[in-house]
Amino acid sequence: MASPDQDLAPVLDKDGVRLTIDDALATVTLTNPAKRNAQSPALWRALTEAGRLLPGSVRVVVLRGEGRSFSAGLDRQMFTPEGIPGEATFIELARRDDAGLDESIAEFQEAFTWWRRNDIVSIAAVQGHAIGAGFQLALACDLRVVADDVQFAMRETSLGLVPDLTGTYPLVGLVGYARALEICATGRFVGAAESVASGLANVAVPAAELDAAVQDLAAALLAAPRDAVVETKALLRGALGRDYEAQRAAERAAQARRLRELAGLGE
Repeated sequence: MASPDQDLAPVLDKDGVRLTIDDALATVTLTNPAKRNAQSPALWRALTEAGRLLPGSVRVVVLRGEGRSFSAGLDRQMFTPEGIPGEATFIELARRDDAGLDESIAEFQEAFTWWRRNDIVSIAAVQGHAIGAGFQLALACDLRVVADDVQFAMRETSLGLVPDLTGTYPLVGLVGYARALEICATGRFVGAAESVASGLANVAVPAAELDAAVQDLAAALLAAPRDAVVETKALLRGALGRDYEAQRAAERAAQARRLRELAGLGE
């Protein structure tokens, strides 16, 4: 799959993560196809840094992975007794006290949280395997465009773990509790057709058309007035946490801001 950011000077390029910015469009690329873009704490720190480096001009962020797989999950070296050099092993993490362990996992999660900020719309372009942490990284984005060879799977439960990289909340919101439980507890693969039918993905396309489909979606998002998109995203993100009357009130307040802004009466 050709890289849409290959001609742009990277803002960040380290630890398997590259960030490029083209005006209002940013692209975050996982750049270790030889290991199927396996994830590690260093990669998570780089993803967190990418979010912090986004200038205010960016409106849409595309997340993609080089090679045949989006991300096959955790680097298997993390499961070995020696772990990854320079990083805490699983045993060392487990030996930390409650506060220390909680802090470590919270730091890992930061790589997965900024994609839903109200000032941007994030799109995951997903091909091949998106397993475990890879699945959760795709779920961190607002929208998912998938290739027809996509294979989502949540394998943490089969390893004796739980999905802890912020994936459970969006998964339940997208496919419902019962299907989310079944996907996580069995660790089975979810392909392109089911992804679209269940609401997990917005659209599936042939693998050769993935980049073009994502670029078309990004262009459509960028064509809409920025402040209207920001307000609409905030309304939709908050809807599940409000009752009907509170959501009506939130709509009125948002529309009042838009009307005054359009009339030149905004603050």
